[in-house]
Amino acid sequence: MTFLSRALRHKSVEQLQSEAGQRGDFRRVLGLWQLTAIGIGAIIGVGVFVLAGQQAAANAGPAVVLSFLIAGVGSACAALSYAEFSGMIPVTGSAYTYGYAVLGELVAWIIGWDLLLEYALIVAVVAIGWSGYVQALLLQLTGLSLPAWAQGAPGSGDGHVFNVIAAGISLLIAWMLTVKTEWGARANTAIVAIKVIGVVLVIGVGAFYVDTANWHPFIPAATSGADGETHFGWSGVLTASSVVFFAVFGYDTLTTAAEESRNPQRDLPRAVLLSLVVSMVLYLAVSMVLTGMVPYPELNSPAPVDAAFKALHLNWVRGVINVAAIAGITSVLFAFMLGAARIWFALARDGLLPTWFAKIHPKYGTPHRPTMILGVFIAVVAGLLPIGEVAELVNIGTLSAFIVICTAVLILRVRKPQIKRAFRTPAIWIISPLGVLFSLLLIFGVPWMGVHGWHRIGGLPAITFERFVIWMVLGCVIYFCYGIRHSKVDD
Repeated sequence: MTFLSRALRHKSVEQLQSEAGQRGDFRRVLGLWQLTAIGIGAIIGVGVFVLAGQQAAANAGPAVVLSFLIAGVGSACAALSYAEFSGMIPVTGSAYTYGYAVLGELVAWIIGWDLLLEYALIVAVVAIGWSGYVQALLLQLTGLSLPAWAQGAPGSGDGHVFNVIAAGISLLIAWMLTVKTEWGARANTAIVAIKVIGVVLVIGVGAFYVDTANWHPFIPAATSGADGETHFGWSGVLTASSVVFFAVFGYDTLTTAAEESRNPQRDLPRAVLLSLVVSMVLYLAVSMVLTGMVPYPELNSPAPVDAAFKALHLNWVRGVINVAAIAGITSVLFAFMLGAARIWFALARDGLLPTWFAKIHPKYGTPHRPTMILGVFIAVVAGLLPIGEVAELVNIGTLSAFIVICTAVLILRVRKPQIKRAFRTPAIWIISPLGVLFSLLLIFGVPWMGVHGWHRIGGLPAITFERFVIWMVLGCVIYFCYGIRHSKVDD
């Protein structure tokens, strides 16, 4: 077998479908509502309780609702593609497995390696946001606060050294996922219910305090910041879209639990679409209410929702909202750590990483080794890095995965139109290219001719690309030194 043919070998869809019915690595314990709760739990969290306010203050103003809408349209295109794949290939691994079936081993490895980092960093981002709300609630209820050194990462505040609470919750979730998946799933479903109630409370109570004057100007005039980036204006709206995109995906995590679903062909596509629709409605409503309650600059806070209600002296509702925020953000930690551990497991089961990581715990029936290693890694990242730096690195990898998924579903429609699909993406020749286009737009921005020549509007910061390239180079070294020689897939 030539070097090139080994890198391009792939699993057939028929092979994966056959394996799905034969594999017994996991116990099938998840139903439709538990899967949907994992999706909603992954989507709604830091986006509602942290990023909506922060991006309104830093980049978009009241037009942050447009940022969510732009990001949501691109995410919806990808969600439809995920829905088709999840009903057709009900195997753990999500985009990694789908890429393996259509585009070959090298592309599958790149996207799996990519998502492994992205999911882990998402948990770190969410853990940092969770810590902010826990500290706000602690201060409100008891008047006490942690020592300055334990409140946050270096550079996030005076005297901050390590975010103790963010690191602690990361380790706790890893332990929960190690013990039993269904215990975590049941707790997650209850937590998601609390979260949705809390978000509805934010919308319902906050709507009575909206001052429409706070929405003017809806798109603040563009300014140049000390960091050299353009803030506000349409450039700021698109930049905010690139950042809040982190908040409008997450449904893909439930597809990593395909082998733990009782009826994956039926339930996975439904759960993907249902979780995105519910989440987007709540996101748009919260964005409008928050920016209507207080002037958008006041939302630049580690806990913006709490800050908005505090500014209006609505202390009676702050405690309830903070409890909902803490509970809700916890469900995001659960969903993405579950996804990261199962992608790591899938890579190891296929031989692209050492098979030592693909051993299931004999008592708990969970991929305990990758789960605990991820827990420690995430605890260190969440403890030492500020939320902004981590969030920017997260999005480029997930957007790359969306490009692969939207392209792969289109290729498979042409290559194998006869395969039975439990769900078919409607208007696929429009939806899939739109998903690719929106993802590229959010990564690179829009080229624009201004008074000072060509520049780009929106897109991710340059430092994000540099860090992403470093991670990809490391991944290629591992694949060509280890994975390509140990892969269990025959040509």
